[in-house]
Amino acid sequence: MTGAGGANNRYGAALLVAAAALFSADVVVLRFLSPEVPFAQIIFFRSFCQLVIVALWIGWKSPALYLSERWGRLLVRGLTSLVCWWLYYASFQKLDLALASTLTFTTSLFVVGLAPLLLGEKINRTRKLTTALGFFGVILASGVTGFTLETGVLLGLGSALAAAILIFQNRVLARTEHTATIMFWIGLVATIGTLPGAVAGWTALALGDIVILSAAGILATVGMLFTVEAYRFGEVSALATFPYTRIFFALAAGYFIFSEVPTLREVIGTVIIVICGLAAREHRRPVTP
Repeated sequence: MTGAGGANNRYGAALLVAAAALFSADVVVLRFLSPEVPFAQIIFFRSFCQLVIVALWIGWKSPALYLSERWGRLLVRGLTSLVCWWLYYASFQKLDLALASTLTFTTSLFVVGLAPLLLGEKINRTRKLTTALGFFGVILASGVTGFTLETGVLLGLGSALAAAILIFQNRVLARTEHTATIMFWIGLVATIGTLPGAVAGWTALALGDIVILSAAGILATVGMLFTVEAYRFGEVSALATFPYTRIFFALAAGYFIFSEVPTLREVIGTVIIVICGLAAREHRRPVTP
């Protein structure tokens, strides 16, 4: 469907579904990695792959996009991405694919909670209620029975919180910076930031592990590019539901590849989080990437 102003929502939706499949494939591939590979090395390869791919893209499109007068903001944006990726991949190492994927959807809920503090936005009762119910869904899906949350759940929530902060940073940077510039600096900062830890614990990699790390990095980077391009072609409000297709890819991969069967609590909690996340998004104005 083509929306107003020449928007191509059908194409945008296709890109988002493809991105969801790529992000799921990224974490699935990493599960076949040898357990001896240090975590710092995994994040380094992820960052380096993005740096190389985007650098080639910029070199072909417009070399001027390598530079920016607002390098300080881009540096902070890159550091935030590094923290987000670290927590994100750590959560997928400790949790089932479905639950780890579900926790990424809480980003929308964190955005609603942080908007009054960072942007001075007012939240109405509906948004407060959906945010509260959304986090109740997290508690339900995580299977918590006491006052403590599993480490993997805390890592996933930390990643979602960092991703919410990234959204606010993007709103500022997108006013002046090209998407390619932002992604290049993310890859550059994250690569430099992970290099010391990767070198300190460097492990000689088997050819199979190199292939897996490279494939995961490429999948994640292309997924990010697809996501950015989707919102260039489609309307934010029309595309709001499609990132949630990721949960279906995660459930399918978890069941058919790793024999992971979600519990009833996880299913109910996931439904609550998705519904509340969508409700939170519906109250936000579309933002052009």
